[in-house]
Amino acid sequence: MSEVKKIYYTIKEVQDLTGIPASTLRYWETQFDALVPHRNGHGNRYYTEEDISYIKQIRYLRDEMHITSIETIKKELKNKSREIDQKQRTAEILTRLKDELLAIRSQLT
Repeated sequence: MSEVKKIYYTIKEVQDLTGIPASTLRYWETQFDALVPHRNGHGNRYYTEEDISYIKQIRYLRDEMHITSIETIKKELKNKSREIDQKQRTAEILTRLKDELLAIRSQLT
C-alpha cells in the first residue's frame, strides 16, 4: 500500500522533519517573505511541502555553506534556488547513505 502524503504539517512536525527549532522557524517567517505558513482560526501554523523545501534550503545555506547573514541567504535563494535545492537534496542523500553504511558496518562487527 502506498504512503499517503500530507498536505499540511504542524510546526512540531516541521521541527522534527528539518531539525530546526520552532522558535527559529517563527523567526524565519519574519525574515523570509516566501515562508508564510497557513494559519487556522486559532493561529496555529500549517506548513506545506513547498514550505518545508524552502526551510531546508535555508538550513542548507546556513549550516552547510556557512552563510550566517540573512540578507546573503535571501540573495542566494533568489539567484540560485534550483541549484541550492539540488545540492541540498544531494547532501541529504549522501547523509542517508552514510547512515545506512554505518548501520551495516555495526551489524558486521
